[in-house]
Amino acid sequence: MNDIKNKFLSGLLLSCALVFSGCDKFLEINPPYTQDAENYFRSQEDYEQALVGAYDLLQGSFVSVWISEIASDNTIAGGESVNDTQGLHQIDDMTHGGVNQELRSLFRWNYAGITRCNFIMENKDNIDFTGKDKILAETKFLRAFYYFELVKVFGDVPLVINERIGAQQATEIPRTPASEVYAQIEQDLIEAASVLETVSLIKGKATKGAALALLGKAYLYQKKWVEAANTFDEVIASGTYALIDDYTDLFSVANENNSETVFDVQYSGAEGGSYGCLICLEGNVGPGFQGIRQYEGPVYGDGNSYNLPTQNLYDAFDPADPRRDMTVLDIEAFIAAQANPDAISYAIGAGGHTGFYNNKYIKRQGEIGLPDNDLTSPVNYRVIRYADVLLMAAEAHYQNGNVGVAQSMVDQIRNRVEMPLITLNSVNDIYNERRLELACEGHRFFDLVRAGNAQDFIEGFQTNKHELFPIPTLEIDLAGGNWSQNNGY
Repeated sequence: MNDIKNKFLSGLLLSCALVFSGCDKFLEINPPYTQDAENYFRSQEDYEQALVGAYDLLQGSFVSVWISEIASDNTIAGGESVNDTQGLHQIDDMTHGGVNQELRSLFRWNYAGITRCNFIMENKDNIDFTGKDKILAETKFLRAFYYFELVKVFGDVPLVINERIGAQQATEIPRTPASEVYAQIEQDLIEAASVLETVSLIKGKATKGAALALLGKAYLYQKKWVEAANTFDEVIASGTYALIDDYTDLFSVANENNSETVFDVQYSGAEGGSYGCLICLEGNVGPGFQGIRQYEGPVYGDGNSYNLPTQNLYDAFDPADPRRDMTVLDIEAFIAAQANPDAISYAIGAGGHTGFYNNKYIKRQGEIGLPDNDLTSPVNYRVIRYADVLLMAAEAHYQNGNVGVAQSMVDQIRNRVEMPLITLNSVNDIYNERRLELACEGHRFFDLVRAGNAQDFIEGFQTNKHELFPIPTLEIDLAGGNWSQNNGY
């Protein structure tokens, strides 16, 4: 993929990928040895390479996962110290404000993805060729994905479609009401789903099911229960997806792209990288960052001890539930169970220690990429699993009064892990099952916000403030100060 980046993205798209960072020099300078943007999109290959560039910003998904888990009661920031990735510690403590590098990265990276999608759409009529409709459908899916990441985090955000934006124009664009952003997301996904194939022969490509599942999720976040239920039902009725038998096989590299995969971010461990540009990597940074600090022993590899599960999360599971140990690694219990426990060692970071590690996304021996292997894990990020679809469908049906339908979907989830069935007495029972099934996968904070009870679970959470995160202050300044800040920040 980097060959494509070197030829196309690092030159041609750099001028538009950082629109909202206000870098005029990227708009004024024509770098040597790069193709003129106005003369691009003259062949099918040009569109295909541009689409690769649009997919490439999915690499930044890890920051969305961290924010959702660390802001919730599932994990703490961890790391080397409280000053190491300070923005995550502020989010952990609910003291975050507009000056926060992690929130700014999420803002900029998703807009970079949107800009790359818009560049394709701006030139969609340049030439005709067989398969262009699929490229445009994938582009719309990706644009919807990036806007969804933004609107769920920040609320009202500037909505730009089908055009590149100059530096001066960027200072004149207002924040768009979230309802209008969601309307664009819906339109893009409906149009994408009408064109995309049910199954893609290329791993990681958007499919009809992925577009419909994300559409259902967008409806769910807007409390459009009927539309959400109908959309999820279409995904379920397609017969394309099924729960795999063994929950503990879900997160291994060897079992990726299985029947439960609706949409994954695909990663490679075959190419190195550096800490200087995490968005430039081809590997998943999560497993390395979440690994066991200075670990020496079997099964796992050493890491940086970020995003550490809490005792609260561990205790939420029935000890008999196989999801507990697949989700949360109790390091001391693991060491004690080994043949030579005295030969195993690890270190504790000063950023916080719970005794637990994220066992779904952790560096394991046999799944380690090239140096620096903290940055090059080949483990895919499971963006949407079929289990998630079933539980979102259960929520929508329950809210519509179809309790029996919701019950049958939750039953499937619990039957898979051979846990006793529960009786749904409130929608909170579904949210609790979502926590058990999807912990450490980037959903918990937003589930609590949607449930309206985040203040009951998150220490320091203030209602009418922390439901949204602040727009990065520097982005407001670069936009000419014409964006209001979110309430309370």
